[in-house]
Amino acid sequence: MLLDAHLILAGFRSYATYRAATIAGLFTNIVFGFLRGAILLAAIRQAGDIGGYSTTDALAYVWLTQGLIAVIAIWNWNELALRIESGDIATDLTRPIDPQRYWLARDFGRAAYALCIRGIGPVAVGFVLFDVTVPPDVWQWMSFVVSVALAVWISFGLRFIVNLAPIWLRDWRGALIVSNVLATLMSGFLMPIAWFPHWARVVMHALPWAGTTQAPIDVFLGKASGPSGIATIGLQAAWGFALFVCGRFALIAGTRKLVVHGG
Repeated sequence: MLLDAHLILAGFRSYATYRAATIAGLFTNIVFGFLRGAILLAAIRQAGDIGGYSTTDALAYVWLTQGLIAVIAIWNWNELALRIESGDIATDLTRPIDPQRYWLARDFGRAAYALCIRGIGPVAVGFVLFDVTVPPDVWQWMSFVVSVALAVWISFGLRFIVNLAPIWLRDWRGALIVSNVLATLMSGFLMPIAWFPHWARVVMHALPWAGTTQAPIDVFLGKASGPSGIATIGLQAAWGFALFVCGRFALIAGTRKLVVHGG
């Protein structure tokens, strides 16, 4: 546990060095928050209540998703893939620490730093300037925090598996693009899953991507509370564990022997 704490701190410090990029990302998230908020409000005012979302729910959804972008990092993480492609992974495998454990701990450190600036920043701006839905009690806030932590775990599990693609593929960027598209469409980031047709909602809620974005927001808005909230967080935990196990088997299968460009 002490080693994990040091790795989490190392991940935090590593990403804290990129202050200019953090500020630029924060500014971008806030600008797009205004744009997305205007689009969703226009849709609700035109069509009325959509999928159980009021205007305050929609505004909370927009600013929460903008705050979660950097925290869950569902797009474009490729650090491990680059190390596999360059061959640096061979050095990593000689170290006295499991690579999966190493990257998971560092990812939680990264998420902690992102939460401090790019997570809280957009949410604070949106919640100060607009009338949004806010959890009424401390238990709902605590459930939201747990759900966000599980969302990071699920996101890491998905990204870790995709980043192992260079072990088998000469060009892994296609797999990353497919992963980005699925994360955008299936997570509830593009628009609330409740706005999709019933059959699509059933499928999307059952898949892991919903656990990265829609699940924490449902918990925050009270759309997953009581037994349904427990079920939502339980499904997140189940997907986090399942993806971790799948990543473990993929790592074992990919490191049984070293093959460099087929020979």
